[in-house]
Amino acid sequence: MGGTNRTGGAGGAGEAVWLARINPAGLAPATGFSHAVTASGGRLVFLAGQTALDATGALIGTTLPEQFRRALDNLLAALRACGGTPADLARVTVYTTDVADYRAHARELGRIWRESAGRDYPAMAVIGVVRLWDDTALVELDGIAVLPC
Repeated sequence: MGGTNRTGGAGGAGEAVWLARINPAGLAPATGFSHAVTASGGRLVFLAGQTALDATGALIGTTLPEQFRRALDNLLAALRACGGTPADLARVTVYTTDVADYRAHARELGRIWRESAGRDYPAMAVIGVVRLWDDTALVELDGIAVLPC
């Protein structure tokens, strides 16, 4: 379905933030992401890449879904520390060491996303990489959010 889906950003003082999630009818159906997101009236937050590290720096989980859940939780924790919510995410990039494994777990990863971040999908990309900073990391997520000024 084409058109826009406008949602307000995080509440609070300052100018309202509007993210328009645009999925043109001429493109393949957007399942679990938006083809484009426009933002107005806010401040940008650039979220560093997050892997499945816990507070002590230990990597949590041995499977892609386990590590994806923790990496997403870490990304959302950084966003919340800035006063944002998952609905404020305009862009997320997923880096994985095994795209085939990512595709094989796509349904489960989508469920994890919806449980943690809801259905206000940002523009997204999945990029295969040779390795990540942490040798045993399977996935890393970074993002851009738009919050009220």
